[in-house]
Amino acid sequence: MILSDKRILEEIDKGTIIIEPFDRSCLGTNSYDVHLGKYLATYKSRVLDAKKHNEIEHFEIPKDGFVLHPGTLYLGVTLEYTETHGHVPFLEGKSSTGRLGIDIHATAGKGDVGFCNTWTLEISVAQPVKIYAGMPIGQLIYFVVEGNIETMYNSKGNAKYNNKTTKPVESMMWKNVF
Repeated sequence: MILSDKRILEEIDKGTIIIEPFDRSCLGTNSYDVHLGKYLATYKSRVLDAKKHNEIEHFEIPKDGFVLHPGTLYLGVTLEYTETHGHVPFLEGKSSTGRLGIDIHATAGKGDVGFCNTWTLEISVAQPVKIYAGMPIGQLIYFVVEGNIETMYNSKGNAKYNNKTTKPVESMMWKNVF
């Protein structure tokens, strides 16, 4: 079950959903619009290795925008910091973003209950497109959880993406044992 606009507002009032900054005009019928933060990153190497720490370079999106190109994976970040303490958050692209050929996540659209951070976006494009900091980039939807939660994400000792940030975060796959 997906939360409606009224239920999202109720959960915000209860403190089980936190969105900072919160703007009531960004609340949809059953979602909340999030915006692109001012930082992007790209990997330093064109060949990535899942067993190694692949370093990234951060840069700020200029005021007059930045052109994304096909064939490059860009890491972006949401302007909004969110916390979800009782629901499963899903981040999806907006239809207007998709119609520009922008994909905002390769595989990581689902968050965990207890995720408290900005969202790193895995951005790719179908053709060159100019983007701007602060533009609407996606929407959060919230699903009801069935059953009790044993360990919230923010209390897991091995959670790889718990450090609060305003910049995109690179893959931490290298921390897994395989």
